[in-house]
Amino acid sequence: MVAEIDCFIIYLREVKKTSKNTEVSYHRDLMQLASYLGQQGIMEVDKVTRTSLNSYILYLEKEGRATTTISRCLASMKAFFHYVCSEGKIRKDPAELLKAPKVEKKAPTILTVDEVNCLLSQPDGDSAKELRDRAMLELLYGTGIRVSELIHLKKEDLNLSVGYITCRDEHKERMIPFGKVAKLSLSAYLERGREVLLKNQEQEWLFTNCNGKPMSRQGFWKIIKFYGAKAGIDADITPHTLRHSFAAHLLRNGADIHAVQAMLGHSDMATTQMYMNYTRKETVRSIYSEAHPRG
Repeated sequence: MVAEIDCFIIYLREVKKTSKNTEVSYHRDLMQLASYLGQQGIMEVDKVTRTSLNSYILYLEKEGRATTTISRCLASMKAFFHYVCSEGKIRKDPAELLKAPKVEKKAPTILTVDEVNCLLSQPDGDSAKELRDRAMLELLYGTGIRVSELIHLKKEDLNLSVGYITCRDEHKERMIPFGKVAKLSLSAYLERGREVLLKNQEQEWLFTNCNGKPMSRQGFWKIIKFYGAKAGIDADITPHTLRHSFAAHLLRNGADIHAVQAMLGHSDMATTQMYMNYTRKETVRSIYSEAHPRG
């Protein structure tokens, strides 16, 4: 089975053109499955049955794995066995009828405007690192882009004079405007911070780490956690928190939901609608507090 997994990973890389992170995730999930099946005496891919896969899912549940983790493992299994079946190595896909466990959707963490202002004001020095951190935080909240999009922005993707960035992926690109505060922070970073971090190196990425190398997701995660703690915000802040807050604050202030959907890059309106539900709750709460005698 390991040989088929290796072939599947090559297929993902060379045919599907998936990202390195996706390859690593699929490989990890499938090797763990292969290890479990091996302990059950199932070594060949054509010996795998729906029952044995269901047994593995039950095992993951007993191990206390999160439903999101189990769902991801199931997606890996389905993709793998569909590939193996299409290649003619098995006659019937044992994963075809497997169902994922129901995932409880957690309400997104959304900061208040005051909390966002407090967070974004934390990098208040003039060092190259603080100029970069302020620019990254302002741009993240000012555009609502994903952290993966933020760290993969190239300098050419920034149009500072007009005030927008261009985000690209495999299927589409979108242009997103940003405001005056983000523009000022980006200008300061480009004028006094970026070259200091680059240390005379050539680099296409807009944001780099302190060694002039590309910024990683983990690196930015640490940055936002640091400033969240410094700001004294109790909420569990992640890079996605600013994306959620961006959308909710725009909609609460009357932005068109289709425009917000386009800026976020959501293909499904229902995903954007989630923020409308939040803003309605906040509006009702505000109206009650102002209107009720004991509000």
